Amino acid sequence: MFRRRITLTAAALAAASLALAGCTAQSTDQNAEAALAVDFDNLITTTESGTAPVDEVTWNLPYEPMSLDPQFGYNYAENTATANLCESLLRMKPDFSVEPGLASGVTQPDDTTVVYTIRDGVTFWDGTPLTVDDVVYSLDRQVGETATSYFSSYFQNVESVEATGPNEVTVKLTQPDVLFTQAMATAAGAIVQKAAAEAQGEAFGTPDGGLQCTGPFSLEAWNSGKSIELAANPAYWDGAPLASKLSFSFIADESTAVNALRTGEVDGQYFYLPPAGLSQLTDSDEVTVTFGDSLVFWTMMTTNFDGGLGDDRIRQALSLAIDREALTKVVFQGAGIPATTLAGPAYWGYEEEKFAKAFDGFSADPDIEEAKQLVAEAGTVAPIVLAVQGSSAVHEQTANVIQAAGQAIGLDIQTKVIPVEQFGNLYFDPAAREGIDGFFTTQYGSFADPTDVYQMFASTDSHNYAGWDHADDAIFAARAETDEAARADHVIDAQQTITDELPWLPLAYEPVTLVQNDRISGATASFAYLYTPWAATLGGVE
Repeated sequence: MFRRRITLTAAALAAASLALAGCTAQSTDQNAEAALAVDFDNLITTTESGTAPVDEVTWNLPYEPMSLDPQFGYNYAENTATANLCESLLRMKPDFSVEPGLASGVTQPDDTTVVYTIRDGVTFWDGTPLTVDDVVYSLDRQVGETATSYFSSYFQNVESVEATGPNEVTVKLTQPDVLFTQAMATAAGAIVQKAAAEAQGEAFGTPDGGLQCTGPFSLEAWNSGKSIELAANPAYWDGAPLASKLSFSFIADESTAVNALRTGEVDGQYFYLPPAGLSQLTDSDEVTVTFGDSLVFWTMMTTNFDGGLGDDRIRQALSLAIDREALTKVVFQGAGIPATTLAGPAYWGYEEEKFAKAFDGFSADPDIEEAKQLVAEAGTVAPIVLAVQGSSAVHEQTANVIQAAGQAIGLDIQTKVIPVEQFGNLYFDPAAREGIDGFFTTQYGSFADPTDVYQMFASTDSHNYAGWDHADDAIFAARAETDEAARADHVIDAQQTITDELPWLPLAYEPVTLVQNDRISGATASFAYLYTPWAATLGGVE
């Protein structure tokens, strides 16, 4: 049964706003008036291409990548860098549509066979040609139960990957799989040089092992703890970039990053959460802030169903006690909108009318009495421990909101701060999640199909950290359904179950926040920057 959500009291919201208000209490109305006026109906996908060559562009990453090997790139810093290094078979365009990439063409003779024609004339940075063997190797290493790729869930129905011609690779599937075919426009479809990867082994993609790909920039140096230096690839098949050098820094502290952008020490950054001091950037005469079309949503994941969040009624009650409208205005500074489901309108790449009708059935209306009643029905509840990322005002302030909501309905919610450099371990390391009942995250599906979001709850998916599997039938049916109308029906069934039981609590939909120094332009503004060579069109402004 779906339960309607509830608005938090003004007193609880005031507590959440203290940090953003410089520890000076302000009313909800005052904070709402100070919120940024983001036009969510007209989010941007691209910025005007640079027109002049530039010697160097400095770009900040929110932390140092763990690896530049694309199979280990399921996170923001990693994908931001590798998108300009290692290209995929298909390319995601800024509007989330797909065009040819390293594959100049793709055909499907039947529902379980996908044939890729490999583009002629493409070379790796060392000058050697891209071959079908490189493509087979790059895909095949992500297949099977022992595969270590963070994208291995997309390959679970792959039976074989074979070279079937001098420029042809054929993938055979055990059943139709609409996620695999779309994932080839993400880092899951990225191609590396087989010889280099085999020679370097586990060091491949690390500061000690180097990298070898085909993208518009090559890896010049990785100075561990300091920077990653990329050099323009003059032989790039799609045209050499205007920036001769692209240098990445790793400033994790939000205030320090904002100051570096304002002073010109750093030329640009993508923020996956609106930083404290965002208004300092929007008001600056030195930088331009662009809010881009996005697939990102802010959510609270349950990672331990044996703890305080294990009872459906507790998750439902907590959701009923959160004012998402106020949260997006105060905590997100206006750079967010309330989320009532995980996969919002940005995902409706097909059957928009069906998805919109289902979406309209969910509400954010208040019902504090129902929330209290659910807690009473659940009985004694253990303390709930939530992991909070350090160096993030949004994490800290959302935790304040959730704690206040819990207190208002009789729940004891505690927090544990995890350094930003270690926070990514929560996604893949069970040991890192010990003693934690849930955590906040900017999560996303990788393309505009809500199937990709709800697939994360399948019992076979690597993102299903806590083993919640109550929507398997609908999820598996959706993934295997090539007819879009029928697939939408299955997705909507899965969405209903997931939104009723709330293994993850949807909180907000958020845009990409792109900051560029006014001396440059051209970066991709949409979520596609994680998978497309966003810096290839980056250049000076004449």
